[in-house]
Amino acid sequence: MRVVRVLSAALLTLGLAAAPAAADASPSPSQDGASAPTQAGTSFRTAAEIEQGQPATASGSTGDYLYWSFPADSGQRPTVKATVKLPESHASQTWQIDVYDGLRRRQACQYGAQTRTAAADASSVQLACVLRTVRAWSEPWANDPLPGTYYIRLTATGVATADLGLPVGSEVRVDSRDIGGSAAVDGSLAEPLVPGVATKPAEEREDAAVPAGLEPEDGWASGWWSDRWVWTAVGGILAALAGVGGYALTRGSGRPSRAPAA
Repeated sequence: MRVVRVLSAALLTLGLAAAPAAADASPSPSQDGASAPTQAGTSFRTAAEIEQGQPATASGSTGDYLYWSFPADSGQRPTVKATVKLPESHASQTWQIDVYDGLRRRQACQYGAQTRTAAADASSVQLACVLRTVRAWSEPWANDPLPGTYYIRLTATGVATADLGLPVGSEVRVDSRDIGGSAAVDGSLAEPLVPGVATKPAEEREDAAVPAGLEPEDGWASGWWSDRWVWTAVGGILAALAGVGGYALTRGSGRPSRAPAA
C-alpha cells in the first residue's frame, strides 16, 4: 500500500507539472479585428502582412499574382486556406496556392487541395495547404521550414484568354496547430530566418524595403526549452519509482524464522 501511495503522489505531481506545458502547447487564436487587410500585394516585396487567425480579403483580376505574408514560429504547423470568388460567367479555371519561406524557397504541402480546377458554372473555389511543422533548427542543405516570415501566393495557372482580367475576390486565412515537444530538435536559431521585408506606407514611401513588422503573438520562442524536457524528467521519475516498487514486491519478507543460524 505504501508503494501505491507513493506512485499516486508521483502521478499527481506529473499532472501538475505537465499542465503548464499542455497549456503552452494549446494554440491561442487571434481575434478577428477590423484591421484585417483588404488588399494583397503583387510581389514578395509588397506582400500584405496578416496575423495568424486573421482573415484577409482582396479584390483582383484573373491572371494577377496575389501575395500575403505571415509569421510562423518553431513547433507550429500552419494551415493556409484560400477561397476565390469567381465571376458569374467564365470558362474552366485552375487556381493554385503556394507558400514560400523567407528565403523564397517553396515549401511543400503535407496535404490539402493546393491546386483545384473550377468548372465553368462554379461560383467559387477553395484551396488549402497544410505545411510541415516549423523546426527550431535544421541543416544548411535541408529545405525544412524554419521560424520566420512566410509568403502566400495565389494565382490562376490555367486561364482562357477571354477570362484574363475578369474581376475576382479572394479570402485567405492562416491557422496553426502547436505540435509541442514532439517536434523539438537539438538546436535552435538565434534569430528568425529572414524575418521578411515590406514596403513603407504611402505617406513614408521612398520605395525602400523595411523589415516585416509582424511576429508571433508571444514573440519568437525559438530556444532550448520545450515540453519534451518535462516528459523526459517525468519518465525518469516513473522509471525510478517502478524500480523501487519492483524491488519492494520481490525482496520477500526476509530470513525465515525457522531457518538454522549460519
